[in-house]
Amino acid sequence: MDLDELEILLVEDNPTDAELTMRALKKNNLANKLVWVKDGEEAIDFIYAKGQFADRDPEDLPRLILLDLRMPKIDGFEVLKKIKSEKTTCKIPVVILTSSKEDQDVVESYKLGVNSYVGKPVEFDDFIDAVSTLGLYWMLLNKPP
Repeated sequence: MDLDELEILLVEDNPTDAELTMRALKKNNLANKLVWVKDGEEAIDFIYAKGQFADRDPEDLPRLILLDLRMPKIDGFEVLKKIKSEKTTCKIPVVILTSSKEDQDVVESYKLGVNSYVGKPVEFDDFIDAVSTLGLYWMLLNKPP
């Protein structure tokens, strides 16, 4: 996969939520170049080309990271902190996509440099619409640095 191919890194431990997210992105032809990892440890390994992803080019960074907060091994806050503290990755837009509605989580996410915080809607159609809108904005409308 070269730099022009990888567009979205989805970091989500819940297979149902991951499938819904991918379905919503596919609906708008935004999932062709998506990689799904299932926890924060896999996300860090993927982004920095370590562990099972050691054979990929570390300069092939995603254009967008959709990040859940509550995950096993390494949570979303730690992943966000690492991404935003490193010169090579700090400009990648990171969108928290989580079921957490805690004000403290929102505040902490923005303190760590998140670009957007989106609560996962409970209703299926609302979830699909939210992810579709999010994908269209970050992949088509937003101008990256």
